Amino acid sequence: MPQIKTVVQARYERVPLEALPPVADADLVAAWPAWLASCVAFARGEAPHLAAWRTPCEAALAVEPIAPILRNFLARHFDAYRILAQTREDAGAESRVLDVSDRGRITGYYEPLLEGSRTRTPRFTVPLYRRPDDLLTVDLATVYPELAGKRIRGRLIDTPNGKRVVPYWSREELANGARLAGAELLWVDDPIEAFFLQVQGSGRVRLPDGSVVRVGYADVNGHPYRSIGRWLVERGELTLEEASMQGIQAWARTHPQRLNELLNQNPSFVFFRELPLGDPNAGPLGALNVALTAGYSVAVDPQFVPLGAPVVIATQHPATNAPLTRLVLAQDTGGAIRGPLRFDLFWGTGGEAGAIAGRQRHDVSAWILVPKGLAPATLIAR
Repeated sequence: MPQIKTVVQARYERVPLEALPPVADADLVAAWPAWLASCVAFARGEAPHLAAWRTPCEAALAVEPIAPILRNFLARHFDAYRILAQTREDAGAESRVLDVSDRGRITGYYEPLLEGSRTRTPRFTVPLYRRPDDLLTVDLATVYPELAGKRIRGRLIDTPNGKRVVPYWSREELANGARLAGAELLWVDDPIEAFFLQVQGSGRVRLPDGSVVRVGYADVNGHPYRSIGRWLVERGELTLEEASMQGIQAWARTHPQRLNELLNQNPSFVFFRELPLGDPNAGPLGALNVALTAGYSVAVDPQFVPLGAPVVIATQHPATNAPLTRLVLAQDTGGAIRGPLRFDLFWGTGGEAGAIAGRQRHDVSAWILVPKGLAPATLIAR
């Protein structure tokens, strides 16, 4: 009997640019610096299919950021495609489409600001770790092209039959710190904040002398990301509406004896590197290696949305639930961002941005803008 496999794919439907939901003039102008940042990455050779973006990026240099001029620029240089998620069932030689949807999910993220120290103190007892020396990355794409973009993390052990690569330690196996001794990068004062720093992937740490350093994603232990909010909902500890970042933090603070049980439900563990703060008004570097723009940079699944591309999203504002339609730029990725219509919107730095990001859990529709005459699939890195 053939094995049945369910596959999610992207479908792209060409639509007239004027058929897209209208983006407010102010949002169009605010998104322009993020587009120019994507062009910087294209020019540096840090994104795929650079030649395809050369014409609109070169033209953008002469454009004055005034809404009517920007609309003319987009109409002159881009085609629009509606993104659809198609679920297909494969069984041997047979295949059938189960569902096609134009609605996906958007969440929010931000750059946390934690209090910390370069040394352990009575206050700062929670370590942030750099990438450990024994963490291996195995890239099999040259042998198995279907695994392009997928890297396995592991560690090397000795067995009676020789050396063997096994999965790296899970969060629970790393919890007591013994296996990561010597890899401490910084120390912070709150295990819940440290956990959500891993979820966000980057942040800032304010040291006792008042100076601030950035920490960015260095690597991951290779275990799949699992939502602790979903775990709490499944066990009746929180309702779906309560399972925001703020709701999870509140539950954790009122159940300190169950904190480790909660955090260990997510076996994924992120390692950090220290980065210069640079411009304190700029966001952290995303996967495109440009500073993220608050409210206008999104994390995407690069299997379906090319990094650097403009995307129009239609969703709701997390603070008011009012309709939110924006031009955003695909400038980051994330371990939990999987699928054609899965997005994570960057809201900025600090507590206020965190309060907004933590409430972003809405349906979303999306349209990708690609250079004239090209199809979205031709811009995906393979």
